[in-house]
Amino acid sequence: MGRKVLVLNQDYTALSICNVPKAFLLVYMEKAELISEAKDAVLRTVNRAYPMPSIIRLNQYVNIPYRGSVMLSRQNVFKRDNYTCQYCGSHKDLTIDHVIPRSRQGKSSWDNLVTACKQCNSRKGDSTPEEAMMPLRQVPFKPSFVVFLRDFSGRIDDSWLLYLGQRRKYRA
Repeated sequence: MGRKVLVLNQDYTALSICNVPKAFLLVYMEKAELISEAKDAVLRTVNRAYPMPSIIRLNQYVNIPYRGSVMLSRQNVFKRDNYTCQYCGSHKDLTIDHVIPRSRQGKSSWDNLVTACKQCNSRKGDSTPEEAMMPLRQVPFKPSFVVFLRDFSGRIDDSWLLYLGQRRKYRA
């Protein structure tokens, strides 16, 4: 049951993603309502079947004072970069690279961190990509919360697109 469920706030804005058991419990305990169910699956008990949630909406508004950004972490940089070295395209032995090295006052920020394989990171060393003649495949950027949910949370249900924006990013 590795499916994910989109959790909407009471005003229908995207709040988070959770697993099916947690979403089912919120609906069952009447803390949320089922907005959309999975078309190809149900949850079964010994004597009853329940719709498997795909989207739920909380019954009470949750005030989140600052929801405009995604936490900067190693895993979130990997997700943003699609687990791909931004220099050679490899998917193995990944690490984090500072585009402007820390020894040159490069900060640990969304705009200065990229995914790199250990070989490219070592080859680049204490240089900038230009000095090492290693161009980046994409310019690092800070994703917004909705963009992060939509594009970097793995496979999402098409029914979520109404709440996350219409652009669909397909992955192999």
